[in-house]
Amino acid sequence: MIIVTTDFVSGKEVETLGVVRGSMIQSKDLGKDIMSALKGLVGGELRQYSEMINEARAIATKRMVEEATELGADAVINLRYATSAVMQGAAEVLAYGTAVTFK
Repeated sequence: MIIVTTDFVSGKEVETLGVVRGSMIQSKDLGKDIMSALKGLVGGELRQYSEMINEARAIATKRMVEEATELGADAVINLRYATSAVMQGAAEVLAYGTAVTFK
């Protein structure tokens, strides 16, 4: 599956199938949350949160691709991500784009 952030795939003429999306709500365990809170006091990267968001982004992208595959898509164009806090220590990552086939 080709995934691009542009509204085209170079050298290809596309036909739109529709919007596809995948989401993931990810939380950390209490121990890592406490360590991140302590790190927040002294500054620096909160690696546990970075890892959490990266994992959620990968799963959301995979789910979006699965939805596009079910539609018979060759590619997803205009890929975008949105992130929102659901509660302290938990975030939702949404991956969305337009499923297309090549003519």
